[in-house]
Amino acid sequence: MHRIATLGLHHDHVWSNLKELQQTGRAKLVAAADTDHELQNRYQSEFPGKTYQSYEKLLSDEELDAVYIFGSNKLSEDLTVMACERGLHCLVEKPMASTLEGANRMFAAAESAKVRLMINWPFAWWPQLRHGIAMAQAGKIGKLWQVKYRAAHQGPVELGCSRQFCEWLYDAELNGAGAYMDYCCYGAVLAELLLGRPAHISGAKISTGFKPDLSLEDNAILVLTYPNALATTEASWTQIGKLTSYSTTLYGSEGTLLIEPNHDGKIRLATQEQPDGIEIEVPEQPSYFGNASLHFLAAIEDPDLDIYPLCDAAYSRGAQWILEEGIRVLSQSASC
Repeated sequence: MHRIATLGLHHDHVWSNLKELQQTGRAKLVAAADTDHELQNRYQSEFPGKTYQSYEKLLSDEELDAVYIFGSNKLSEDLTVMACERGLHCLVEKPMASTLEGANRMFAAAESAKVRLMINWPFAWWPQLRHGIAMAQAGKIGKLWQVKYRAAHQGPVELGCSRQFCEWLYDAELNGAGAYMDYCCYGAVLAELLLGRPAHISGAKISTGFKPDLSLEDNAILVLTYPNALATTEASWTQIGKLTSYSTTLYGSEGTLLIEPNHDGKIRLATQEQPDGIEIEVPEQPSYFGNASLHFLAAIEDPDLDIYPLCDAAYSRGAQWILEEGIRVLSQSASC
């Protein structure tokens, strides 16, 4: 039975992930830390184990095998380094960090301690997305020449996210940016995996003015250019409804894959012979792809098991490079 603690409760994704961890029956939740008393109380009402206000005291007091890290993007950098230095495996919620420097520190700490560092990208657990990626990598649609992903909703407050979550999402230092960091990160890691590091980055960040209390951008797009390919990653905190949200499109020289979102989503393939597309059956996959907790436990139990590439820290660090370079380029453009 793995002894696992949670560092940070102010990322709303923590609650569903902790429930999934409990459901595995293979781990014991022994403690959680956060400086917010309201979040500590919620944890105590739903999960076992002691709560701490100090992350350092939890790490010094508790005997652990691994930690879940669900803090702000900036805080997660320091928490990951602290945990790795204590020899603990780490599951960190996406996008890995608020800065490239932070991602580099996290990566180096895990490498030095020889522990598992897994970055949890929620869309990695969609079977149809993994199958579409596998098809593209196997050349089933010919030479890949474009990767397209859009992540969008009406906004964290409008979506009903907690006060604690919104406070740091709306803080450029704690998040790394606004909607740009929160949602362009998905397309960045997808492009990093399928196409690698781009030769050129352009794009735009805007504030629509629909959110007077938000000083950061609420919409953004990055265009990643490669010698013979491109990728686009879009983010929105102002979109009404779910149309176009979270769909992935992969364009190849011999076909197009449209991958619909969520666990009940579909994957369609268009070719010269089937221009309107046909539905592709997604094969049954190993149980350790069921969710982040199942995959993380499998990875720390079997050192020879590769972490799924989307969640591998090396690709997430590559995505962080794309995001930081995009911020640099867009800042230069804004100042001209």
